[in-house]
Amino acid sequence: MQFDPIIPAARAAAMKAAGHWRDRVLLEFFDAAIARRGDVLALVDHNSMTGARNALSYAELGRRVERIALGLLDLGVEAGDVVSYQLPNWWEFTALHLACLRIGAVSNPLMPIFRQRELSFMLGLAEAKVLVVPKFFRGFDYPAMAAELHGVLPALRHVLVVGGSGEQSFEERLLELPRERRRDAAASFAVRRAGPDDVMQVMYTSGTTGEPKGVMHTANTLFSNIVPYAERLGLGERDVVLMASPMAHQTGFMYGLMLPIYLGAKAVLQDIWQADRGAEIIAAEGATFTMASTPFLADMAEAATRRPQDFASLRMFLAAGAPIPRVLVQKASEALGANIISAWGMTENGAVTTTRVGDAPDKTFGTDGCPVPGMEVRTIDAAGRPVAVGEEGRLQTRGCSNFVGYLKRPQLYGTDAEGWFETGDLARIDADGYIRITGRAKDIIIRGGENIPVVEVEGLIYRHPAVQEAAIVGMPDPRLGERGCAFIVLRPGQSLSFQELIAFLRDQKLARDYLPERLEIVAEMPKTPSGKIQKFKLREAAKAFGAA
Repeated sequence: MQFDPIIPAARAAAMKAAGHWRDRVLLEFFDAAIARRGDVLALVDHNSMTGARNALSYAELGRRVERIALGLLDLGVEAGDVVSYQLPNWWEFTALHLACLRIGAVSNPLMPIFRQRELSFMLGLAEAKVLVVPKFFRGFDYPAMAAELHGVLPALRHVLVVGGSGEQSFEERLLELPRERRRDAAASFAVRRAGPDDVMQVMYTSGTTGEPKGVMHTANTLFSNIVPYAERLGLGERDVVLMASPMAHQTGFMYGLMLPIYLGAKAVLQDIWQADRGAEIIAAEGATFTMASTPFLADMAEAATRRPQDFASLRMFLAAGAPIPRVLVQKASEALGANIISAWGMTENGAVTTTRVGDAPDKTFGTDGCPVPGMEVRTIDAAGRPVAVGEEGRLQTRGCSNFVGYLKRPQLYGTDAEGWFETGDLARIDADGYIRITGRAKDIIIRGGENIPVVEVEGLIYRHPAVQEAAIVGMPDPRLGERGCAFIVLRPGQSLSFQELIAFLRDQKLARDYLPERLEIVAEMPKTPSGKIQKFKLREAAKAFGAA
């Protein structure tokens, strides 16, 4: 398929002149690690479905990547084609992305929580040629769902199943045949290899339109964040990076897949987050660094009170993905005995701000950090004018790691002529340039770091015959940050229980994590004179439910 990245010549020239875009791609660092540290462990996954610990050196991973890349070529995948994979944090995820890079294909990671409704749209928009799914994960039959999708998506030619059998077997189709002896791998890869400004990743993010948006990134945009990120945090090849956040999120992809390879370090993957199991893995693998959202930090801090010895190797936890309660950062810092780094970012640009090691407590515990080199932030009012220091405004960002557009939706780019991107968040910026996220202009809920597409869920609720009006807002939750609360006005003479609402939404194939977690039946919605629902009043009401 054809991509149309938005890369103005002036932006590219400025980024390269400043040294932010270095025209480096992940394969350069991967190949260097194979040559220099081939026997060193590159990747360890802990597969909760099989109970296996899979450990691969850089050389072993390199051989598997080559076979997968050649196998994809045999399936008809060419440069610019999209390969989608809905996989947990398993070694196959990393290998698939590296294999796509070898042949210039575009990676499209998909969250394991997505079901038919989300996937039919996402795979269709991306015109994915190949979809890779697990045979079984967390009680769900992925091959059955993939078979339904295969029948309705004309561009989708192949469905492969990790742990499957026959023609759909990932292992038999991509790993078991000695393809490297039948094809000149080096020549095949050389003519297809993607450049640093080619789109190499499409990752979906939920917004306010009711449909996901495919964020497009290049090697230059992603690496321009990873390099200063690693430098600011003092990370190197001796670090061991634990990633329990899904790698189909930008957090997991950039900092659990790309970052360790850039460093030449070892990555350790956990596919289902469970704090005590995470503690065991940290102790066994000697993990020194991890990044995840607020719930992971809360769980880990609690586990550390029971088994502090397991966290002896951990020296840094970077928390992002949802506003981080100040008291949690302080509690976790004391319980874990590690540096807690607060950060803010988006799928569109990675980690834009972080606190620094050694920051004063008021910065560490009370802010979301200052911009990493190459990025800028500002806050503006409704008229687009910068607001004063310490005042709340709409948060905008610009710089090297901003994305290059939404797939097939250039009109939604949200970036002005000067390069400022509208984040949809509200924030305050202090005199030292540190930000504090104060709210969101976008109509979304962030539940445990996962954006809930409120408009889409409301649209489904409106389909219920008993519903007259519906609105979903976030209610505070100490662990997940927010949970969804559905306010509903019923049609005359109708009734609806919470259990009936959930059953209805499940029948609509809505992802589990998008389901509301409380139902409030109200006689009427608070509205403006023009008839718009005043959600800020509903949020105020939901605060009491969260506290309860």
